[in-house]
Formats: sequence, C-alpha cells, structure tokens
Amino acid sequence: MTRVTRDFGDTMQREAVPAVSSDVVFASARFPNYKIGANNQIMETKDDPKVLSMKEVVARETAQLLEQHNRLSVRDLASKFEKGLAAAAKLSEEARLREAASLEKHVLLKKLRDALESLKGRVAGRNKDDVEEAIAMVEALAVQLTQREGELIQEKAEVKKLANFLKQASEDAKKLVDEERAFARAEIEDARAAVQRVEEALQEHERMSQASGKQDMEQLMKEVQEARRIKMLHQPSKVMDMEHELRALRAQLAEKTRQYLRLQKELTRTKKGGENVPHLYELEGNETLGSYLQIQPCSDNAPEVSRCAIQWYCVSSDGAKKELISGATKSVYAPEPFDVGRILQVDIISENEHITLSTAGPIDPAAGLGTYVEALMRKHDTEFNVVVTQMNGSHHPTESIHVLHVGKMRIKLCKGKTTIAKEYYSSSMQLCGVRGGGNAAAQALFWQPMQGHSFVLAFESERERNAAIMLARRFAFDCNIMLAGPDDRAPLGT
Repeated sequence: MTRVTRDFGDTMQREAVPAVSSDVVFASARFPNYKIGANNQIMETKDDPKVLSMKEVVARETAQLLEQHNRLSVRDLASKFEKGLAAAAKLSEEARLREAASLEKHVLLKKLRDALESLKGRVAGRNKDDVEEAIAMVEALAVQLTQREGELIQEKAEVKKLANFLKQASEDAKKLVDEERAFARAEIEDARAAVQRVEEALQEHERMSQASGKQDMEQLMKEVQEARRIKMLHQPSKVMDMEHELRALRAQLAEKTRQYLRLQKELTRTKKGGENVPHLYELEGNETLGSYLQIQPCSDNAPEVSRCAIQWYCVSSDGAKKELISGATKSVYAPEPFDVGRILQVDIISENEHITLSTAGPIDPAAGLGTYVEALMRKHDTEFNVVVTQMNGSHHPTESIHVLHVGKMRIKLCKGKTTIAKEYYSSSMQLCGVRGGGNAAAQALFWQPMQGHSFVLAFESERERNAAIMLARRFAFDCNIMLAGPDDRAPLGT
C-alpha cells in the first residue's frame, strides 16, 4: 500500500477534525462488496454466497494492496473524491433520469469510510496509522461537504430572492420603457402634425404670395407715382408762407387775449364803482398754465414795486377759501398745476397803501398737457433735460445739461453717469413751481429731495416743467405721498 508522507500526516493531526456531520445519512449499515477496476474505478460486485475464511480474505486483500502500491494514496483518494463530487453534482441533475443513488456524495463518502475501516482492521503498523489519517481526512471532507451544502442552500435562497427582485425590476423597467415609448410616440405624432400644419401654411402663403405678387407690385408702383406727383407739386415757398401766417395768427390771438383781459379788468373796476379811485398797479400776463403774471405800475404816483411787500394767494373759484402761497413774494409769479381752476390774488403793501389785485377768472389749463402726462404715465421712468440754476439756495455757476429722471418710486438727478441726487418719494420731499424769478419762472421748478438739500431746475419749455410736476405728483400720490411746496396744504390731486 502506498505510504502517506509524514508531513501530510502531521498536518492532518494538527488540524482539529470534527466528527462526521449528523446530516450525513447512510443508505444502509452494511457496505456492499466492491473491487478496484481499470483507471482506479470502484466497481460493485454481486454478493458472493461463498463465505471465505479470514486467512483467505487477508491474503486476497494483501495481494490487491500490493497491486495498488504505486497507485493508491491519500491524495489520490482526495482527487478521486473531488472527481466524485463533480460526478455526483452532475448525476444529481440527472437523478430523475438515472438511478445512481450509490454515487451520491454522502453515499460515496460512506463507502470510502467503510472501505478504510475495513482496511484498517486488516493492516497493522504504520499502514494502520496512515489509514486512520485517511479516515480522519474523509470525515473532515464530509464535514466540509455538509457546510458547503448549507452555504449553497443559503446562496440559492439569496440568488432566488435576487432573481425575483431583478425580475420585478425588469418588469417595472419594461413597463416604464413602454410608457415612455408611448409618450414619445405621441409627442412625435404631435410634432409631425405641427410640422405638417406649418408646411401647409407655408405652401398656402406661397400660393397667396404668388397670386398677389403682381397685384402688390402694381399697387406699389401706383403709390410711388402718387408720391412723385405730390413731391413735384410740393413748393417750399408755400409751406413757409403758411408758417408765417400761423405765427401772425398766434400773435393776433395773443394780442386779442390781452385786450380781452384788459377790457374785462376795466369792466370789473367799473362795476365796483372804483373809477374815481386811482389805479396804481395791474396784473399783466395770460391767466393760463404755462405763462406768468407780473405786477406792473399804471400810474406815476405808484411806489416802486421793489420797495413794496408782496404776497400771492390762491383763492377758490367761489372765493370761500384763501390759501397763502409760501415763498411767492416776488412781483412775478408763474402759475403751477395746483393753481388751475383757482383765482390768483396778490397783496401789495407799501407805507401808505395796501392794494389787492386778482386775476379776472380762474387759471386755465394748458392745451394738450393732460393727454401728454397720461402718455408719460405709462412709462416706468421719464427723462427731462434740465439746467441746475440754484443748489441749496446758492447760485449754481455752471449751466451744463443734467437729466431729471421721474420714476414711479423715486426721482433722480444725474449728470452723465454721475448721480447728483436720488431719493424715493417721502413726506420730507417737496416739489413745486418756482415762486418768483423773472420771466424764466414759468420754466423752472423747486425740488427738495430731503431736508437741507434743494435744487432749482430750469426746463427746456413751460410744457416740460408742468408735465414733470404733474407726473411726479401722480406717482407720489400712488405711493400715498403728497408733493407740494414749502408749507403748502393743497388738496389731493392736481
């Protein structure tokens, strides 16, 4: 018999080899007869009815062991065991078709162990030790087989669970893909329909263009010919004559207005019976928004206006309410939007005289100013070109162009990219027309963004100045703020 090396035996002895697992089930308590065939295959034999004596059995087994001396070893047995395991796994899959119960894993181990036990009883000495080591190795292999089967069962359960999860995930993914595919198909169909509609519209437009192209060209040619005819008939001299005529009509209208106001004032004085009272002063100027009123002496006995104390007032049309216009202490006063619809009155106080003058009627609004302001209200920010004439009560020497931004939330004064002043609408802000200052008063306004900081701004025209005042007051009113002059208590609105 092949001898097991000492190193391998020592290794097996050092390892703690547990007993064969209780899971190993043996088919029977009796191990069948077998013999070693070709290629070291174990072959079962039929039961021999002849009972051999112990001496004959030992002799036959000794002969067989000597024959297998160079072939049989523990490692060969281990190799055969592994091959047996593979064969058993393969046969277990074909168990339904073939009856090979004798080659099952546990049965094979049982047979191998019984053979080694039988061999152990027949040998002695070192061979017996080797056989015992082989038996221990077989028992260890049985334990490993049992553990491996348990692990395989657990792995199969996990694999089955994972397979079920993957199957469910696959079904969900397939369902989602089908839904997305259906949605994509619907989108594609909608896109195709839209493209088709656009193509049809383009084709229709092209057909209409081709049909109406000639007609449009003829119409265009007619319009060009008409424009040429008008251009040929146009004479600049006639346009200039019309402009001169309009200027003359405007001058005549202004003269008629002044005459009307003078006659109306004389008629008022006549009704009051004041023809015997000498008239020292009178108001000159159009009583409309955009003009200015000036106190003029009409008698040689009248004291100089510069030596008199002057104060302007605003009186309601029925004369029931009279309000002082703070700061209006000059001989010239330009009405502002708050004065429209009211009568202006001025007191002239000298050493011996106290004279009161008033306008013939309420101040008239400027033509087209309301429509102009309504158009500006639609913008978020309106710009006006201005010149700063005074800053904080002092004369401003430079006359460079500034830009006044009147917005829905604030007013800003800039020069180029530099911001001079910027302030949101607040109760401390003041805005009104300049109250005095000569003939330019109708084009200037007073703006105080905050306490201790004020400007006098001159606009390009009276219309721009009044529009800026009305626009700022409208926006401030939307913010629940009342914009007026110093110490003014005017009613809401303009």
